Amino acid sequence: MEADRTGTLGEIATDAAIERKTFLVDATEQLRNFLDANGDRIRELGGMVLIDDDPDYLSIAPDLTFRSRSRYQDEATGEWISDTEVIEHPSELVELYNPADIYAAFADAAREEAGLPDEPTGAEDLMESAGIALDETVGVGIGGSDPYAGAADDWAASAEIEPEPEDEGSAARRLYDLALTFQERSQLSEGRLIEQFEVAAGNLARKLGDFMVVDDEDERLTLQASGTFVAEVIPEEEDGTWRRLESPDEIVEFYDPTDVFGDLAEALAEAYPGAAPSEDDDEDDDGDEDGAADGAGASDLDQEDDAKLDDEAGPADEPAAGESEGPTRP
Repeated sequence: MEADRTGTLGEIATDAAIERKTFLVDATEQLRNFLDANGDRIRELGGMVLIDDDPDYLSIAPDLTFRSRSRYQDEATGEWISDTEVIEHPSELVELYNPADIYAAFADAAREEAGLPDEPTGAEDLMESAGIALDETVGVGIGGSDPYAGAADDWAASAEIEPEPEDEGSAARRLYDLALTFQERSQLSEGRLIEQFEVAAGNLARKLGDFMVVDDEDERLTLQASGTFVAEVIPEEEDGTWRRLESPDEIVEFYDPTDVFGDLAEALAEAYPGAAPSEDDDEDDDGDEDGAADGAGASDLDQEDDAKLDDEAGPADEPAAGESEGPTRP
């Protein structure tokens, strides 16, 4: 009896493995066909952010590779760790995500970017009947809700429940926790901004190859050919030890996105002078204006000098002082 049971379970396992393999092959082929059909559109858009719902993140780059991010807490240290993975083949993606969810993410992201309403539900005009305007709905991904506003709302909700601090010490502790909460949310928002840039820059960076943005004694920042940033820094607390930063969440621990993008623009303008707008036209315009001003000034000075000379000489018909009008009569 036990042998029969084991054999039956083995057959079920074998059939399930075969069906799973067949399903993945079919799903991969279907997804590949979808990407082939829409590849030009995706490249024209510069990539798309498909899922942006903390901690889940999925985007597609112009080269049709995917980026997936998972976020988990290290049990040993208690720190939150983000892991970004580049998925190059559809076969890898369908093993990580339900294909139905992938297509739904494409549909939702496209509607979100185009400003179209959500798919109709069972109740016709449900949002209107509920008295909710379209601009009052909350989006996901680019153009979605403001993480800072969300953080403020979360804190305000909890602040209503917690009692007033008893003294300065308890107020300081709660303010300290609040500062760390907003710091974490700020870094998360900044990390997403860099991720969105990497998605949009993928096909452009590939033309340049690895591009050095900053090369100093204690830091190096590079835009790789894949469109992703990688950095190496020497933290102050570590004695001369280089630390490599590969994920956006790691980079924003040491860099402000504003500085990253500004440094990149400056480095590109220096390496490729034609990339930045030429200042010659502006200088020419300024030169013309200065010349006109100088000409006007010179003309005014000439007029003043002429007037001064006329005053010294006196009227044209009168002789100057000390001069004779002609021979005198005896």
